[in-house]
Amino acid sequence: MSDEHAPADGTAGPRPEPIRFFGTTWVDHDGGYALRRAGLVVGSLAAAAVGAFVLRLGYEGLAIAEVGGLIKALVVVAFAVCSSLAFRRTWEGFVRRRPHTAENEAVERSMQSLMMIGFIGTLLAYFFRGLVEAPGEKLHREEYEQARTRYERRRSTRAGNPAARAAKRRRKHP
Repeated sequence: MSDEHAPADGTAGPRPEPIRFFGTTWVDHDGGYALRRAGLVVGSLAAAAVGAFVLRLGYEGLAIAEVGGLIKALVVVAFAVCSSLAFRRTWEGFVRRRPHTAENEAVERSMQSLMMIGFIGTLLAYFFRGLVEAPGEKLHREEYEQARTRYERRRSTRAGNPAARAAKRRRKHP
């Protein structure tokens, strides 16, 4: 969120942060917002269904290869655990930001493989969140409103040029 520079349209104040697939249409729900949300919901559910079908083909490949029941069970459990963890991490990312620290960046890098394996959980998180709002809209709206409030508070406490006020005070009290 940028508080310092005026937006390109000439208005002063903070600019809303764009959301993936939505840009800044989430602010006023304009510019095809509803259509984008519908597309996100349908697309993420369709992608999750295709992903589940591909995983089923892989499972059938294990059955054709006649691997043991333990291996098949481990594969199913691994994908289920990774999908649930990916769902949780994605969902939490819509609700709160993780601070950018070296430790958190290392954790994110280590979680990339898990998120890739659990891609169905990520897609389902997008699907369910898209039913309610643009994924991350609530978080971005709260941050934007706080930035607007801070901006208005700073702007209302300013009374103009401080040098002019000092000159005015000197004229009153000779």
